[in-house]
Amino acid sequence: MKHFILSIFFLISNLSFSQHSIVGKWKTHDDKSNKSESVVEIYAVGNAYYGKIIDIFNPDQRVALCKLCTGADKDKPVLGLIIIKDLVKSDSEYDSGKITDPKTGNVYKCKASLINKDQLKIRGYIGFALMGRSQIWTRVK
Repeated sequence: MKHFILSIFFLISNLSFSQHSIVGKWKTHDDKSNKSESVVEIYAVGNAYYGKIIDIFNPDQRVALCKLCTGADKDKPVLGLIIIKDLVKSDSEYDSGKITDPKTGNVYKCKASLINKDQLKIRGYIGFALMGRSQIWTRVK
């Protein structure tokens, strides 16, 4: 009986953890039009979090290459591109990462925080977090 109760406790704790984690699929939106652009899947590797573009809603963009990217990402397909790298959880947010804007090829420092279980605030910035821009992504269910 004790094992059963402990199993239920761990199952409930894992479910509540997954609801309050950035791990999952997130819909991105264009800053100007607010139209849905893509789906980014965020996943953990060890203690770091990464985000990969797994869907692009504009059919013409599905075959686009990251022409303006530099380094290893140059000329890679945007679909499948890992745009978030090395985010680390600290207290109530995730920081110390980098995010690539595939439209410009620019790489920014990145931090993320859950607004609620279905909204994720992503901030890309140069230098200080005050000098950047934020987007709100919505969880795909």
